[in-house]
Amino acid sequence: MATTALNKSTKAIILVSCTKRLAVRYFTTQLTEKQLDIQKTVRNFTNEQLKPYAAKLDREGRYPYKEIKKLADVGFMGACVDPEYGGLGYDYLSLALAVEEVSRGCASTGMLLSIHNFLYANLVNEKGTPEQKEMFLRNFTQGCIGCFALSEPDAGSDVANIGTTATKDGDHWIINGKKSWVTSAIEGSATVVFATFDSALRHKGIVCFLVPLDCEGVFRGKKEEIMGVRAATACTLTLEEVRVPNSYVVGQPGEGFKIAMGQLDQARIGIAAHAVGISQAALDTAISYAKQRVAFGKSLSRLPSVQDRLTEMSVMVETSRLLTYRAATQVMTKNSAMAKYVAGRNAAAVADHCVQIMGGNGLSTKYNAERHYRDARGTQIYGGVTDIQKRLVGHFLLKEHDAL
Repeated sequence: MATTALNKSTKAIILVSCTKRLAVRYFTTQLTEKQLDIQKTVRNFTNEQLKPYAAKLDREGRYPYKEIKKLADVGFMGACVDPEYGGLGYDYLSLALAVEEVSRGCASTGMLLSIHNFLYANLVNEKGTPEQKEMFLRNFTQGCIGCFALSEPDAGSDVANIGTTATKDGDHWIINGKKSWVTSAIEGSATVVFATFDSALRHKGIVCFLVPLDCEGVFRGKKEEIMGVRAATACTLTLEEVRVPNSYVVGQPGEGFKIAMGQLDQARIGIAAHAVGISQAALDTAISYAKQRVAFGKSLSRLPSVQDRLTEMSVMVETSRLLTYRAATQVMTKNSAMAKYVAGRNAAAVADHCVQIMGGNGLSTKYNAERHYRDARGTQIYGGVTDIQKRLVGHFLLKEHDAL
């Protein structure tokens, strides 16, 4: 009897333990009906409105104003924003699906969609005051572009080392400094800016601001000429004695580093989805070419060496997609860093396979393969370089196992 009771007790403990573990581990790749509709809607939009013009936008380095306006018209420039401020109220996975589909057709537009939403609109929606949302969010779901200014000439991955200063002056702050690689700053209407009010405090001395880009003392630099996503823009922002009211501060002074890190967790989901879209485009391009191109009396798709490459490409695309979906549904630093690391690395590899399958034509600007190759490379850099993502994954892995 005692043994039976003990066994029942042990089984109950094991069952509770397993149930808790399953609750923590639970994850499904099954998209909801609503998410499938979003995916289909954006895919159709991309095939009709983006894909036919992507190469020309890239070649001319022309910002996709018209395409962004169309995305705003259907609500996707505020995909996760509360409906009361003009958004759609979607979850992160729904936004990631949209970014993936748009990037599949036009990588430049996909990156702009990702950064505007994950780094700007979501930040204001989740952390802004009602007054800040009225001024810095409502119009930004309707077509105004938001930016995120964190990196500096001497502070990229080392965020705690930023040199932009914020000095308190009564109920105002005076900001001085220079920010690098600010996407859409040329076209944008407002930006998130991170500055230090006490450099000796390092990460504990950072404050987050919302700054209109037409403020006196804000100067936009020239467009940076980069190898990929050429229709998107990035430039240097110089802030000279920029005076903003205390009401433009997000959170509290000293919370800026935490806000930045939290937003970068989101940004990595967006860039991972962006990378998946580029990967899928490269795979689609390679398959289409392999079916049509004849060599040794048969289509390339029937050659074992080409089949092997296509298989590797498919596995890499699906691996990246699964990690991205998980990161979007279980938001934490380790998951987003892992998704960003794998998706960026795989995008570059898949695009390389695409070029190789197409041979000389893969190098020609008459075909899309070289554009996918150029676009893929940047996904290992912006949003957090690959090296940092690996370190983040390792850090949190060891922390989970009490091994630090």
